[in-house]
Amino acid sequence: MEDHHPLLERAQQAPELPGVYQFQDARGKVLYVGKAKHLRRRVLSYFSRQLEARLVGMLARAKQLEFVVTATEVEALILENRLIKRHRPRYNVLLRDDKTYPYVKLTTGEAWPRAHLTRRVLEDGHSYFGPFLGHGMAAKVMDLIRTRTQVRTCTIQIDGSLPRPCLYHDMGACLGPCVAGLTTPDAYATAVEEVTLLLEGRHKELKPRLEAQMWRASEADEFERAARYRDLLGALDELSRGQNVEIAGSGSVDVVGLEGDGRDATVVVLVYRDGKLVDKREFHWEGLDAAADAEFLTAFLGQFYEANPAIPERVEVPFAPVDADAVLGFLEERRRGRVRLVAPKRGQRVRVLELALENAGEAFKLRFRHPRREAERVGEAVATALGLPGPAHRVECFDISHLQGEAQVASLVVWERGKLRKAEYRSFNVRSGKGADDPAAIAEAVERRYRRRVAEGALLPDLVLIDGGRTQLNAARRALSAAGCDLPAVALAKRLEEIVLPGRARPLLLEANDPVRLLLQRVRDEAHRFAVTRHRRKRSARTLATQLLAVPGIGARRARKLLQEFGSVDGIRLAELDALGAVVGKKAAGDLWRALHDTAALD
Repeated sequence: MEDHHPLLERAQQAPELPGVYQFQDARGKVLYVGKAKHLRRRVLSYFSRQLEARLVGMLARAKQLEFVVTATEVEALILENRLIKRHRPRYNVLLRDDKTYPYVKLTTGEAWPRAHLTRRVLEDGHSYFGPFLGHGMAAKVMDLIRTRTQVRTCTIQIDGSLPRPCLYHDMGACLGPCVAGLTTPDAYATAVEEVTLLLEGRHKELKPRLEAQMWRASEADEFERAARYRDLLGALDELSRGQNVEIAGSGSVDVVGLEGDGRDATVVVLVYRDGKLVDKREFHWEGLDAAADAEFLTAFLGQFYEANPAIPERVEVPFAPVDADAVLGFLEERRRGRVRLVAPKRGQRVRVLELALENAGEAFKLRFRHPRREAERVGEAVATALGLPGPAHRVECFDISHLQGEAQVASLVVWERGKLRKAEYRSFNVRSGKGADDPAAIAEAVERRYRRRVAEGALLPDLVLIDGGRTQLNAARRALSAAGCDLPAVALAKRLEEIVLPGRARPLLLEANDPVRLLLQRVRDEAHRFAVTRHRRKRSARTLATQLLAVPGIGARRARKLLQEFGSVDGIRLAELDALGAVVGKKAAGDLWRALHDTAALD
């Protein structure tokens, strides 16, 4: 327990009632907002339990603790969401894309109502219709109102003083209340009533009225007006087929899928209306440093439905949120009706939930596991873990391979922004490190590499990685200084996968699944593979020089012909004498046969 935290005494004085608490910094800026059924018990838990990294940082900055008591836990949840929306606290799970679905607002509280789109539903005496789900449905409805009805969509102040109407009146798409004498309040009220019927989905009532007006206009030879009603009827039929307006009792379901790795998180909401998938909402949190768990789900549901008052009849989730009863009460209060909050366990609903989870998983991978994006994140993590001056976008790794000091080869591999750059791999035939002297071999390869890179003005790495321990690292650092480029360098020891850092006595040991450790291991293993491959090739060449070129009559040209024909020294050894003779001649074939088979004569 943090007995010495300055806010502990304040927490012990918290009310034993439901409500909301706020941690604030020294200037009164809200750092974190939370709700609780029992305020004292909840705030004391911050000083008596293991906190996630995000909240540890918050508690270190907190200097003030404030409380607001509410009558119920549901009221606390509502107040919490509104305070989060108002203050945007740094340490809360924040729903950054908090736009609601669009509504059509008809300003029926005015003398000459107008129609326009809005995402905020207010208690202001006007009429709201929606929400409109799916892509572009709200825009289609507004376009229909703008071009096919006679209700205005402009923002001008109507006082009848304008000398002439706008183009929409000339098109027959507005009655022109802005100009005195063009229309009457009764005629305009009839047009507003038609738009209201349209937006309420009462198309069966609206169609006969429009048809009657169309025929009356036609009989009066007002053909343009009749054509407008004809077009409106056609648009009405199209709208009826694709209607996505939320209507109470229509079998509405929202299915929530989550995916996270403890650092980042993604939520997908599949929106079903009348059994049809009409929309998908996608939300991402980067650097959340918190699990996508029940507590996270509670925060998401509260903020999502605070911003979107289109509460469905049923909300399906992969598991129960924390304080599920309070969340359910909040949803029912927002909907003003019954809501079911369930985690399906069987049947078709489980398959729909699995679809939401699969969508969340794919969206998570696209957002956070794209190779370049992942490389940028890992590069920043390497810099943080190893204390580098900047992100590690390019890492170059050295390894040594030999057999008891013979055929020593140093390898260099390059990792850059998530990819191994095989075209930039290099190997060095080590001269100075004779015998099994890995540090001397490392030093030679490092100095040769970077002396040339500096002279050519070529790109240098953000980190030099050495396969080995403290001795190899010190040799590499001396070589870097000699080459005139003091680049950051660390070593990775195989025994415990410890990271040896310069100027630090104890090596750094990261968790087995730490992305920094995994990256360094991957690059080190690739350097080892490349070194072993080049070492074996060098040994093969040495074997060739020893076994083939030592035979009288076999020179470099004949040795190449033999290898091209038989593939290897072992292939030559297994070949028939006549086959060898066909390549190098009978006499040379005999000498070669005796040399490879250690026999003095041929039978």
